[in-house]
Amino acid sequence: MRMRPTLSWTPAQDDLLPGTTDLEPVVDALGGGGVLVLSGAGLSTESGIPDYRGEGGSLSRHTPMTYQDFTGGAQARRRYWARSHLGWRTFGRARPNAGHRAVAAFARHGLLSGVITQNVDGLHQAAGSEGVVELHGALDRVVCLSCGASSARRDLARRLEEANAGYEPVAAALNPDGDADLTDEQVADFRVVDCSLCGGILKPDVVFFGETVPAGRVEHCRRLVGEAAAVLVLGSSLTVMSGLRFVRQAARAGTPVLIVNRDPTRGDGHAVSRVSLPLGEALTTVAGRLGVPVDGPSAG
Repeated sequence: MRMRPTLSWTPAQDDLLPGTTDLEPVVDALGGGGVLVLSGAGLSTESGIPDYRGEGGSLSRHTPMTYQDFTGGAQARRRYWARSHLGWRTFGRARPNAGHRAVAAFARHGLLSGVITQNVDGLHQAAGSEGVVELHGALDRVVCLSCGASSARRDLARRLEEANAGYEPVAAALNPDGDADLTDEQVADFRVVDCSLCGGILKPDVVFFGETVPAGRVEHCRRLVGEAAAVLVLGSSLTVMSGLRFVRQAARAGTPVLIVNRDPTRGDGHAVSRVSLPLGEALTTVAGRLGVPVDGPSAG
């Protein structure tokens, strides 16, 4: 199934689940073990990476690149890589926050059955989580659309620096997909580099809006959902079907779904509880009640 861009969503009144500050359902679920975490952009906002739809979210001023636009023309790719190259300087320096560290601590103590993330920032792994399923890929990898070769983003960053010596525009803002807001004039002279092996088009190893999530990855996630004792959604509005389908799968099977997200989500109608608290605060509190120490470096 192709994931079409879903850039806005207005909850129907019947789908609203009142937010609560009661963390006991989350504590009880994690205490029983076997919890599958599904995380979204809201988990990384405390690391300085904005989300799409929360208060001040980037969709109010920014439409993410689609796969069709990226593959459809050189100008769109120039615009993407200019913005992404500048954004990477900040995005690549982001560090895990208390929420990421709490998830890693839960896993170390055997409370999780797995972690699926819609994020492309790699912060779960940086916090110490292992076996994370990156549903939408990761920005620290680059793939050639012609020969399929995969390479590290840091290598591409070096090549782009060399091809664009002195390129230092001032960006208006950073976006969750790792690019920065620039004007057409600021990207006009940016030079894009091609695959060093075959000269093909390079693309970040992420699933753009309008692109298909690999079928094998989806099936792996379905198995994880099927094996979970509960599904814990962290910082996702569940607006796009790529994440919502797993919540629906859990609900159909009678598996409890719990959500920690400040705003209403598209999955509220399938959840037993939605906690409306900041992620770092909520997950640190849960860890404390479970006697799970949350260690690691702070975000910065």
